[in-house]
Formats: sequence, structure tokens, C-alpha cells
Amino acid sequence: MSWLEAIVLGLVQGLTEFLPISSSGHLRIVAEVFFANDAGSAFTAVTQLGTEAAVLIYFWPDIWRLIKAWFAGLRDRNARGLDYRLAWYVIIGTLPISILGVLFKHAIEGPARNLWLIGTSLIVFGVVLGLAERYGRQRRPVEDLTLRDGVLMGLAQALALLPGVSRSGGTVSAGLFLGLQRPAAVRFSFLLAIPAVTAAGLFSLPDIADTSGPGAQPTPAQMVVATVVAFVVGYASIAWLLRYVEQHTVYLFVWYRVILGLLVLLAVSGGMIAAV
Repeated sequence: MSWLEAIVLGLVQGLTEFLPISSSGHLRIVAEVFFANDAGSAFTAVTQLGTEAAVLIYFWPDIWRLIKAWFAGLRDRNARGLDYRLAWYVIIGTLPISILGVLFKHAIEGPARNLWLIGTSLIVFGVVLGLAERYGRQRRPVEDLTLRDGVLMGLAQALALLPGVSRSGGTVSAGLFLGLQRPAAVRFSFLLAIPAVTAAGLFSLPDIADTSGPGAQPTPAQMVVATVVAFVVGYASIAWLLRYVEQHTVYLFVWYRVILGLLVLLAVSGGMIAAV
């Protein structure tokens, strides 16, 4: 991997991780179009540590409040309020992506990175996001979250194991279909991502050192720089997205996904880029 590729892909990771447009899909597409290779799922997972560090810092007051409430609730039943319940919803909602990620690790690292599948996923789940925006009632605040919501949004998050689906796109779509207000769905989506994405990044660290696989092989220094770049850009994108969804619909992302997906499918079918 060249230094230019490492920096560009770090920027792409930071810009796209929190938007409902699939960061893993974008990393795969950008690496193929501009550098004629695949940076690999391990690179994606490790650079996500940078963006998740941005989430930890940005949402630290909320995270610390949930942690304290969870331990307090374990000790005292009378202390089991909203924050205690939210902490459990995050824990339980993390289970599907954790279990499926381990069971289907090899498929995710190989066949799932085919650009035919990624282009199709961008279009299909872009339409799903648009339908969620159109038909979701968006009346329920975050205080109305239930265990059912946490489980269903966790299952939706697990779909993002396929590049092109988008973790935030899946969870936000599920939240909107469940009647959550857009800011509530987005905020819970951020919280839900923290344990799963952090665990995936740490779990993938040994894979970065494996130079026997196909595609670009980043050096440790390039990996660190790409992750730092993803952190800086990702932190800025969190604030932007939270402000954006308070005032706007998600149709901008829907149209972007559909157009990008069509372009990817056309490029692959025309032989301009390789599908694998």
C-alpha cells in the first residue's frame, strides 16, 4: 500500500463511517477505482477504531452516564431507570453482529467484497432507507426505546457485515420503521455501534500483520496514520450529521446510494473495474 492510498482511505473511512452510505463499501470501491486493489476487510475494521474513538470522545458524557447507571442498576433495583435500560439495549443489540461476524468471518472477508454485491446492496438498502423515511411515523423520542427496538435495530446492524449495506443505514432504517424520531434513531445507532465496531477492530489487528493475503498490504505506520486520519475526519462528521438530521430528511443519502450503486454496476459490467 502506498502512503497516498493509506491517507485517502483513512479520509474515506472518516467521511463515510457515520453516514448511511456504507464506509466498507466506499473503501472497497475507492481502492478498486483509484488504486486497482482491495485494501481488505482488516484495514476497514482497524481504521474503524479511529472513528469509534471519535464516537467515544464525542458521546463520552452519555456513555459514562450509561455505564454508571448499568452498574447502579445491577446493585439496586430501584436505580433501574432509562439509562440502565438503554445500556442493556446496547449490550443485547450488539449480540447479533458479534455472533454472525465470527460465524461468517471468511465469507465477509472474501465473497462478500464482490462489487456486484456491493453495488446491488447500495441500491437496495438505499431504497429501504427511503421507504423508512417516507413511511416511518417518527413520533417516538429516545425515552420510548424498548427491548424490542434494541433487538430489531441490532439485527439490522448485523446486515452491515455485508459491504454496501451500511451499519448506520441499517440501524437508522430500522429505527424509523419502528416509529423513532430521526435524531433518536441516529443517536442510538451511534451508541449501538461502539462495542461491536471496537471489538471488530481489535479482533482484526492480527490480520493486518498477515502479508500473505491478496490486495494491498499496509505497513504498521501506514495503518496508524490512516486510523488517525479517520479519527479526525470522523469526529467532525459526527457533529455535522447530528445537526443535519435534526433539520433534514435522509433522502440526500438515498439518492446518493442509488446513483453510486448504479455507477458501480455499470463500471463492473463494462469491464472498467474488476468485481473481485
